[in-house]
Amino acid sequence: MCELLGMSANVPTDICFSFTGLMQRGGKTGPHRDGWGITFYEGKGFRTFKDPKPSCESKIAELVQSYPIKSCSVISHIRQANRGGVSLENTHPFTRELWGRYWTFAHNGQLSDYHTLDSGRHRPVGQTDSEKAFCWLLNQLERRYPETPQDMESVFTYLASCCEVLKEKGVFNMLMSDGEYVMTYCTNHLYWITRRAPFGKAALLDEDVEINFQEETTPNDIVSVIATQPLTGNEAWQRMKPGEYGLFHFGERIITNAPQLKDVPFAAPKPSCQAPTEPLE
Repeated sequence: MCELLGMSANVPTDICFSFTGLMQRGGKTGPHRDGWGITFYEGKGFRTFKDPKPSCESKIAELVQSYPIKSCSVISHIRQANRGGVSLENTHPFTRELWGRYWTFAHNGQLSDYHTLDSGRHRPVGQTDSEKAFCWLLNQLERRYPETPQDMESVFTYLASCCEVLKEKGVFNMLMSDGEYVMTYCTNHLYWITRRAPFGKAALLDEDVEINFQEETTPNDIVSVIATQPLTGNEAWQRMKPGEYGLFHFGERIITNAPQLKDVPFAAPKPSCQAPTEPLE
């Protein structure tokens, strides 16, 4: 299996702390040695870094760890190959354009009978079940919404119903983003945490690193992190249930089908998340 990491924030935020924990699981504290990748959204654009080498040994991963790229939406993945060889084209996350925006996808799990999925014009480059599933999801969206939809929340709700189809083919934990929203879907292992004022300290499980978020944030910051397994040991992570999905928007979890969480309010007013113009700290 693989491991996922996602972030949604209301202000451009770096993910160096969480990524430091994740990269150790790519061959040091975990068996996921078959590549890693991370995508940062900045305005309407994105940056992706990938390497088919283990993240714990990757010089590119060291660069990402030490270079605080700030973003409101991030998706990352470390791979333990089961479908498709160890190669750059099979390394997550995958990104495609639809409706004039970039969509990014990463998957944890293994699917059977995925070759029968009709992906239409969205053709996989590599050989993974994950990329095939992503292309199928985009095809489903394009068929359901021939024109650019105005209500993006309904789009992600429809995506969740498509995920119900994919989970019948095996384990399907995933993260998907259009740069503004970050969607999660859980089959067996996915956790999330939302950090907001008053901020405290957090200590990684996989590396001897501790951070005091109060020194790194403002009282208005809201940051949600999603991971296959909790990355810190002194915080209360929420475990998603099988078949549960969630939608994060600028740090807030605004939609979920979890039975114990109903009528989750939207954050208002809607913030503007653009790439920072000042030098990165």
